[in-house]
Amino acid sequence: MRLELTGRHVDITPALRRLVDRKLTRLGRMLNDSALSAQVVLSREKNSSRADVTLHARGEKFLHGIGKNQTWQASMGEAVEKIVHQAQTIKGKWQERKRRREAPATAGAAAEAAAPDRGAPPGTRVRLRMPPIVRSMRQTISAMSLAEAARQVDGNGGVVIFRDTETRVVAVLYRGSTGELILVETQ
Repeated sequence: MRLELTGRHVDITPALRRLVDRKLTRLGRMLNDSALSAQVVLSREKNSSRADVTLHARGEKFLHGIGKNQTWQASMGEAVEKIVHQAQTIKGKWQERKRRREAPATAGAAAEAAAPDRGAPPGTRVRLRMPPIVRSMRQTISAMSLAEAARQVDGNGGVVIFRDTETRVVAVLYRGSTGELILVETQ
């Protein structure tokens, strides 16, 4: 997701940028690949901090939230909560539309599976369909040691993708069906 960060009467420090990134990762995970870009305007008023967040999602959907509080963290939290509520509504509509579309198709597929050879000449192969792939979450690849990745395996749904600080290669660490940790390293 592309991020455009603007400060009005505020200097954008690296800590403030990290705060905005951290708050927006929740939206990125929630909307998967649907979140295209985000514009964040941080402004300082008399005694408060204000965060205006606009998120552009697929299908020309624009989600907007304004947070106003004493601290930057609280104002960003308010703005993101408003956008999360809007995103849940949009995501529900997308899923409902998807369910309505799949209902007739699954009935036809079930009938095909019951009688695959009906109407087909003898000796022809029945083509099996690939199972659907579901994206569960998006992770950023951060540099960490193997020990740090092992600590995070249970917190991130059982899979951690990271850049090993010692070998500088991208690796995947996950918990296998027997409970042991399995490390996959790239070349």
